[in-house]
Amino acid sequence: MPSSPASKTTGAAQFVPEGRSWAALRAAAADCQGCELFHDATQTVFGEGPVPARLMMVGECPGDHEDTEGHVFVGPAGRLLDKALADAGIKREKTYLTNAVKHFRFVERGKRRIHQQPRRGEVVACFPWLREEIRVVKPRLVVALGAVAAKALLGPSFKLTEHRGEVLEHDGLRVGVTVHPSAVVRAENFTEAYEQFVADLVALKKS
Repeated sequence: MPSSPASKTTGAAQFVPEGRSWAALRAAAADCQGCELFHDATQTVFGEGPVPARLMMVGECPGDHEDTEGHVFVGPAGRLLDKALADAGIKREKTYLTNAVKHFRFVERGKRRIHQQPRRGEVVACFPWLREEIRVVKPRLVVALGAVAAKALLGPSFKLTEHRGEVLEHDGLRVGVTVHPSAVVRAENFTEAYEQFVADLVALKKS
């Protein structure tokens, strides 16, 4: 189990009922005020999926659709992830999906809310929730989708580009790394980016 990088900051720790069930964690997360993001976000978006689960995937933070609907990976990146999982032979219904940060970070431009990458301090503040999710889900493998998730699990100096498609051991946890599906959605060469993403998932599944 990874140790919490939030040990020197209050963050979410005061809101996390450690050692409790998944349902208790999800209920408590709805009232989390561990960082400033709760002020503007519509709601906490907690992880979803079977508990326990052999495979757990961790993204960055909720997007606009997730913030509105209250569910993980339901926007464009989520739809692409669904397709990629199917093409890689991975069943989404057997996979636990969550994010390193549970509130939507955005900037307003007119009527639009443009997603912003969470700051390191927000990732650290939110880590107690992820730590407890890992405890209750008991995954055989955790897949970090993107650099934010990878650094949350493997430390701030981790470089995803050097280890993409690999599985690493860290604090008793097996962590596989690949890009975030949103990076594939935005890719200039979509077909190539998508095929590489699916290849990563296939390789990680076999590891």
